Amino acid sequence: METEAELTRRGRSAPGTGEERPRSAFGRASARSLARRGLRALPTWRGAAVLGVLCTVFLLLLSNFVVQPFLIPSKSMEPTLQVGDRVLVNKLAYRFGSQPRRGDVVVFDGTGSFVQEPAAENRLTGLVRGAASTLGIGEPSDTDFVKRVVGVGGDDVVCCDAGGRIKVNGTPVDEPYLYPGDTPSKVPFRIVVPLGTLWVMGDHRSQSRDSRDHLGEPGGGMVPVEKVIGRADWIGWPVARWGTTGPRGGGAAGGGHG
Repeated sequence: METEAELTRRGRSAPGTGEERPRSAFGRASARSLARRGLRALPTWRGAAVLGVLCTVFLLLLSNFVVQPFLIPSKSMEPTLQVGDRVLVNKLAYRFGSQPRRGDVVVFDGTGSFVQEPAAENRLTGLVRGAASTLGIGEPSDTDFVKRVVGVGGDDVVCCDAGGRIKVNGTPVDEPYLYPGDTPSKVPFRIVVPLGTLWVMGDHRSQSRDSRDHLGEPGGGMVPVEKVIGRADWIGWPVARWGTTGPRGGGAAGGGHG
């Protein structure tokens, strides 16, 4: 007669026979639990990659249509904007019929006004650079500029009056944003801004190549309103400089979009 111990031994698989040993319900449940946990852990890196791609796409869409970070590469807008600042460009500012006003700080595509022919660039390199620029982590395009609007369509802009100030439509302009020690302009000029264009200048006049420097070129230094990318409303980085870019829509009264 077989003892209980012999029956137990017979129920187990003999080594090398390929026979499956019976498992308890608890053992099977534990194995299933471990398998499920393993399957969940396996695609974690894939999930992180997908999440990263989705975040990047979201930021690119946000930058293209709503707010774009823009890296300040030069001293031309000091003291308002300093080298290394990241400004947030409001792309909705002029989207619904509004027009740039005197005093606005704008980012624009200077092709045809400040730059006649953009430099040729490898397509892949251009895409990577463009994406980095759009996200505000790389240098802006060579054709993108940031300046302050001094005159809008229809304005008569003159430099300078007896007090050394720029006059717009016969009225002297108060420019508290000028770099300390700079004059409004060392280059005398008088222009009437064509409708649909802007006359723009940097706040650091002695360090700025702006509309004054392109008077004799095609376009006469005027920036078409349609080339304006947006209004630079806020400084987003560095943290110590958080804030707006200052009062907008100032300047002389009379004529244009005041």
